[in-house]
This record gives sequence, C-alpha cells and structure tokens, in this order.
Amino acid sequence: MVYARLIAMRLFKAVIVLFLIVIFNFLLIQMAPGDPAAILAGQAGAADQEFLNQLRERFGLDQPMYVQLWRYVSGIAMLDFGYSYRLGVPVFDLIMDRLPATLLLTGTAFVLSLVLGIVAGSMAAARVKKPSGSIIMALALVFYATPLFWVALMSVVVFSVYLGWLPAYGLYTVGADHTGFALMLDVAQHLVLPATTLALFFMAIYTRMTRTSMLDAAQQDYVKTARAKGLKPSIIQRRHVLRNALLPIITLAGLQAGQMVGGAILTETVFAWPGIGRLMFEALEQRDYNLLLGIFFFSAALVIVFNIITDLVYSLADPRIKKGAA
Repeated sequence: MVYARLIAMRLFKAVIVLFLIVIFNFLLIQMAPGDPAAILAGQAGAADQEFLNQLRERFGLDQPMYVQLWRYVSGIAMLDFGYSYRLGVPVFDLIMDRLPATLLLTGTAFVLSLVLGIVAGSMAAARVKKPSGSIIMALALVFYATPLFWVALMSVVVFSVYLGWLPAYGLYTVGADHTGFALMLDVAQHLVLPATTLALFFMAIYTRMTRTSMLDAAQQDYVKTARAKGLKPSIIQRRHVLRNALLPIITLAGLQAGQMVGGAILTETVFAWPGIGRLMFEALEQRDYNLLLGIFFFSAALVIVFNIITDLVYSLADPRIKKGAA
C-alpha cells in the first residue's frame, strides 16, 4: 500500500513535469533559427515561394503558434507525434525503431559503470593509504577529465584500426546474415567499444563517490562498535560500510542514468550506432523539428522513469523514505 501510494504520487508529479517540458521544448524549437520548409524545398530543388507555401500548409507551419502548440499537445495525448518533415514517416515509428538500440547501449554502459565504479571505489577506500589506492583514484580522475569524443575516436583507432580486435561502427555486421546465437555474439562485439567508452566517464564518478561515502561511513559509531566486537575487516567493509555508503550512490546513479541518454549522442555518432542519439543529430542537421520534439519527449520520459525507479530502490534501501511517504 505504501509503495502504491509512493508510485501514484511520483506518477502524478511526472505527468505535470512532462507537460511543462513539452510546452517548453515546443517554444524553444519555435525560437530556433532555420525554416524546415525552406530546407525541404532546397533538397527538392524547387525553392520558389509557391512551393514553400505548399510545404508550410502541408505541415501546419502557416498556422499561428498557439494553434500549432494546441495541435501538438493534443496529438501527444493520443501518442500522435506527427510526421517527420524529411522522411515523411510517423515520428513515433522512427523513435520506436531506434529506441531499443539506445536502451541496449545505455543499459549496458550503466550496469558496467556502476559495477566497476563501486568495485574500484571500494578497493580505493580499503587501500586509502597505499599506492594501489592512489593509482585507482588517479585513473578515475583521468577518465573523468578526458573528453568523451576523444576516448571514442582513440578507441576506434587503437582497437579497430591498429589491432583489429573489435568492429568500429554499427550494431551488427551488414550482409553477414547472422541468426540466433551468432547474431547475439556479433551484436555483443559491436557493443564493446561504444558501451565501454560511454561507461568510463560515469565509472570515474561512481568510483570517487563510492570511496568518499565509504570513508565517511567508516567513521560512524556503528562501524566502531562492529570493530570492538571483533568482526573481520572484510565483513565490516561489506555489511556495514558499503551497505550504508550505497545510499548516496543510488541517488547519483538515478540521475546519471538519465544523463546517459544525452551522452549517447556523441557515442552513437562516432560509432554509427543506430539509436535515438544519432537520430537526434540527423534531425538537428535537417531542421526536422517534429522529430526533434518527439525525441525530446521520449528522452524526458526516460529520465522521469529512471527517477521513479531510483525513488523506489532508495525506499527499499532506506526504510525511512517509505515511512515518510506513508
């Protein structure tokens, strides 16, 4: 009952936030420079005024802003995001076709960064006065400070061009006609470089946060009591220090999970990964505003979903949250 009420409250707030985001994104796109009709006319080789007027009428660009806003909001309520100006395909279909690839990439990178970050942070906290602990934190600082696009380009040069170990681009090998387990293995090989590249930055953040949280938890009274009882250091680190240090990491992970969708734009562009990040980049180049608005909506919805999941996980880890929602 308590969890149902917590979810209901979060969903109610999520609908309001999503509605405000839709309006803000629409107004922001309206203020952006460039005329989609002029770009489409230029691509068609017929940029006369009559053709421009026909395109504006076809896509409703000749209507006042409040009419366009009303049509767009009412369409979203029916899951109708309109048509892509450039491709003439429903925006919903385009996004649904690319969304699984983005979820695969960001989900893999999220799990990889979280697990490796917690493990590395725990090792650094246990070796705080040893050279190995300093090396771990130095590597985390390097990964945190290095630009994502540079890591992506260098990984392609080293592991694909020079060593030839891994494929450089795409979701799978075109023309290979793999099926079953062979297809899964092929996708996994293509996933290694983009997922690792995207995970390194966030892994550095989790490493630093885990180390700081564990050092802070190690100074608490319950840890001193556990030491006085004669418990083994490994048990103290795992059951008392790490467990309580995970609470701020859960909060940070929920926020970072949504940011990974934005960070996937560069990764998907460099590795030609067919996700919504690359689709967003293509839509921005072509001034395909309907498609951009649809991608913005789904990105915001994913962030909100991640935040709701984070709240639920946090309430399981810390019963005080559940009591506060009761």
